[in-house]
Amino acid sequence: MSKEPSNSRSVDTADIVHPRPIPFILIHLACFSIFWVDVQPIDWIICGVLYVIRMFGITAGFHRYFSHRAFKTSRSFQFFLAFLGQSAAQRGTLWWAAKHREHHKYSDTEHDVHSPVKHGFWYSHVGWILCKRGLSVDYSLIKDFRKYPELVWLGKFHSLPAVLLGIFVWVIAGWSGLVVGFIISTVLLYHGTFAINSLSHIYGKQRYDTGDNSRNNIFLAIITLGEGWHNNHHHFPSAAPQGFRWWQIDITYYILKILSVFRIVWDLRLPPAHVIAGKRRVPLAAIENAAQQLAASFSIEQISRTVLHVWAHTPKLEELRRRARIGQAEVEAFLKEMKILELPKIGNLKDKAQNMFTHIPTLNPIVERANQIIVQAVSVWLLQNDMCETAIGV
Repeated sequence: MSKEPSNSRSVDTADIVHPRPIPFILIHLACFSIFWVDVQPIDWIICGVLYVIRMFGITAGFHRYFSHRAFKTSRSFQFFLAFLGQSAAQRGTLWWAAKHREHHKYSDTEHDVHSPVKHGFWYSHVGWILCKRGLSVDYSLIKDFRKYPELVWLGKFHSLPAVLLGIFVWVIAGWSGLVVGFIISTVLLYHGTFAINSLSHIYGKQRYDTGDNSRNNIFLAIITLGEGWHNNHHHFPSAAPQGFRWWQIDITYYILKILSVFRIVWDLRLPPAHVIAGKRRVPLAAIENAAQQLAASFSIEQISRTVLHVWAHTPKLEELRRRARIGQAEVEAFLKEMKILELPKIGNLKDKAQNMFTHIPTLNPIVERANQIIVQAVSVWLLQNDMCETAIGV
């Protein structure tokens, strides 16, 4: 079981894992074998069919069911969804769902391993898959489904469904069917899915205040059967539909509605009317995420060193040292009492917040929390550095 991810960005980019990503790289290279096979029209039909069917396994199975429990189903269909999702060769069901829950927990913060806001487009799109931090996962986040032994077993042999599907396609359609129908459709599936991690946090519109950079994008919604309504999803993650409006195309939800008629799935969770109208209060997690981003835009070390420099040879520094001997809480209390000029003023925080979070109308909770985070961070810095020896030389 992995621990909470590290904040060290430089280590992550260099931390390439071998040989585990090699199959991922090889399947991309295998696409070029299309120039050595006799491609037939049926191969492209197989490619399209397998793309749609397996994308449904990801969107309805891995995402809406296993990650968010947006509907209910039988244990047998649950296994089918897991098997179908794993035929897309995106690792195991439990790994995928736990990783996605981790994404929602830390969305667009340093702990979000595939945030383009924090780590850049290419790392969020594909780079994270090749590093240890990307491959590791905290399975305690998926306890509700880890209790099923068949899902645990399937996770141990996560490549089996994809391998079996590839063999089946080769048997019925030959080498051209394998290359075009299976390999190329698998690579297209990779990048269709990965585009939600990267592009849907960069391009599109933000209707709701989610505290992250999630966006709605109709193009991504079309190629991912509805997943492109990503801002909707982050606004109310447990909803079975991600298209909240009639014109927001959501093929995954349409299929789930049909399956519900036959009682294959049931209890599809819908977003309440007040949620769709945007009258829902900003979630605490969204406030925390936004406050962390706002606080991170200030240099804690620079603020702390300025405090020491300005207070050098003054009673304030002596009092700060005395409080430091008691503990962090005393340091925090003293900084608040002094209302020191070196800390960002609430007005300055709010001005910066308005520029950073133009889609959030109510910024006061975010600004107040960011102020707390900055004061706490400055307190920690002051305690961790030898103030008595460095104050004069700062």
